[in-house]
Order: sequence, then C-alpha cells, then structure tokens
Amino acid sequence: MTVELPSPALGGGPEAGSTRKPSLPPPARRGATLIAETVVARIAVRAAHEALIRHAGRSTSRLGLGPAHSTAAVHDGSARLKVSLDLPYPVDIARACGEIRRYVDNRVAYLTGLRLDGLTLFVPRLVSDESLRRGRAE
Repeated sequence: MTVELPSPALGGGPEAGSTRKPSLPPPARRGATLIAETVVARIAVRAAHEALIRHAGRSTSRLGLGPAHSTAAVHDGSARLKVSLDLPYPVDIARACGEIRRYVDNRVAYLTGLRLDGLTLFVPRLVSDESLRRGRAE
C-alpha cells in the first residue's frame, strides 16, 4: 500500500499547489501542554494578591499583610489549590473570601486552561489598621 502526501508548494502555504488540505490527527492524539504544579501555585498567589488589591483598594504592602502562599495538585486537566493569605481587619470575612475565591478560580482557569476541582482558602491572620499606625502588626 502506498500513501501519497501532498508536496509542499514552492510559493508558500499548504494550499498553494494543492486543492487537498493535509488532515491533522484529532486533538487528543496531538499531545498536551503540561503546566507544572509550582507554576499553577504561583499563578494562584498572584491572583489572590490582585483580588486583595481589588477588595481593599490599596496594595497589600500598604495594608501590612504578609505574602500569600499556595500549593497546587494538578491531575488530568484539573487542579486543586490551597491558598493562605492575611486579610485586613475590620473585614466581612465571608464576603472577602468569596470574592477572592471567585477571582482566583476564574483567573487560574483562564491563564492555565485547567478546571479547578477545589480551592481551599486559609486566613491565618487578620491585620488591623490600628496595629499598623502603632508600627507593629499582630
């Protein structure tokens, strides 16, 4: 059995000398782009930082908040995230966490193409404005 492939045209594209288009294998057979768990975790941290700025209206360093931390587990096109971050006090914790979770979920899914199966948000510390004015964070 002989298979005849269309010869590339001298003028450029695949359609220049042939009326047949070369067929590609189905997407599942072409391969996949793998995104490391550390990259997904860093994207989640950045998204949490952006969400805090949107929620508080000023940068996290001006709020005296510590850096956010994240871990990710990626498997078969989905991810599970754990994000830990401080929040400014006073705050409606439930509302703020809901906004941050939605933003992180949407941003990570958009930038990585992964489906988020779970996002756990930890708030280890609330930082009050008064402690910042006195020069210390509690």
